Amino acid sequence: MTASLLGIFILLLLLFAGAPLGFAMMAVGFVGYGLIRGWEPALVMVPQQILDLALNFGFSVLPLFILMGVFVARSGMSEDLYDACYKWLGHFRGGLALATVAACAGFASVSGSSLATAATMAKVAVPAMRKFRYSDSFAVGTVAAGGTLGMLIPPSTAMIIYGILTEVDVAKLFVGGVLPGLLTVIVYFGVISVVVRVSPNAGPPGDRTGWRERWIALSKVWGVIALFVMIMGGIFMGIFTPSEAGGIGAFGALAFAIGRKKMSWWHFFASLVEAGRITALIFVVAFGALILNQFVNIAGLPAAMAAFIENLDVSLTQTLLLILLIYILLGTIIEGLAIIFLTVPIFVPIVENLGFDLIWFGVVMIMIIEISLITPPIGLNVFVMKSMLPEVPLIDIFKGIGPFFVGDIIRLLIVAFFPPIVLYLPSLMG
Repeated sequence: MTASLLGIFILLLLLFAGAPLGFAMMAVGFVGYGLIRGWEPALVMVPQQILDLALNFGFSVLPLFILMGVFVARSGMSEDLYDACYKWLGHFRGGLALATVAACAGFASVSGSSLATAATMAKVAVPAMRKFRYSDSFAVGTVAAGGTLGMLIPPSTAMIIYGILTEVDVAKLFVGGVLPGLLTVIVYFGVISVVVRVSPNAGPPGDRTGWRERWIALSKVWGVIALFVMIMGGIFMGIFTPSEAGGIGAFGALAFAIGRKKMSWWHFFASLVEAGRITALIFVVAFGALILNQFVNIAGLPAAMAAFIENLDVSLTQTLLLILLIYILLGTIIEGLAIIFLTVPIFVPIVENLGFDLIWFGVVMIMIIEISLITPPIGLNVFVMKSMLPEVPLIDIFKGIGPFFVGDIIRLLIVAFFPPIVLYLPSLMG
């Protein structure tokens, strides 16, 4: 166990020094495994782990949903989506922030990526909020928090990875994320209402729009609704598998982009390259995590961690709270997808032995990883906002995120202690 803890400490030093996450995990895992088992077994283990993952057919769904999200982004749908949400919600106090969260949820339902959701909506929502004199802190914080919905609302790349690693039905994970996603939107609406009540100048109301214009704006985003209903409806009813849904979704998004005259041959090629690049980045992190896990496993950390938690003289509720706290702390120093690869081999057997449902735990884990996207020091959504809006001080972004972080903890506890919120819809599937 001491060797694994030393290895994790060295990994953190490499990350803080700026080393790429995937390659840093590969290096630590290879060296650690070699020192314990020998260099020849380590040289066999590394390519075997990479080959096993690369040949896993289940991962074919990942690039398909990533490609769908890229096509959706290329179609320019985000502007119409935000416009529709603004016309329906903008006239309320804090209405542009409400519209931003609603638009983030809509974009997340067809992109599967938190970073893409945050980056895309920042281009659309922040200028509009500045026009109505929203404070930069509140505006940017809203986009950063709303962007995290991309990881929870299906289709989600994080859910795909968790499902494959745990052999849990990805379709049921997708369906299980629907109600927690809606709960997140409701909680964020509540956070915005509280913020503008306490500080009215933070989010003045926008212009009121007539009913005719509202329906016209809504008609322009039928593609988002159609894609989500087609994908989730088909999965829920058992018409097609998640892999088939990814292919259908990518084709539907491409057809929609062509119909909007936003897809030239150059854009099509660029979309394929971008989807390939994102997929490659995820796979590099996955390769590194699997290699590191081999070292951590033979060093005895999972067994020691399981023994420690199971020997604690605490209730089941306290054990659950401890696991949640560990994940929240890990989220402050490790990137989201890496947390899934690193911790699933350690915590899933513990959670399963305690009698918890793995679909419920997967959704709860992803909700915690969402929180990690907006918490210091490595909250990725925060740095996406900073890179796109360099004039906004980092401290102001974190101040704007503060109220949403409180909302995140509330919704996490609700879902953690009321599992039917996750499990009800999957229970209706065949």
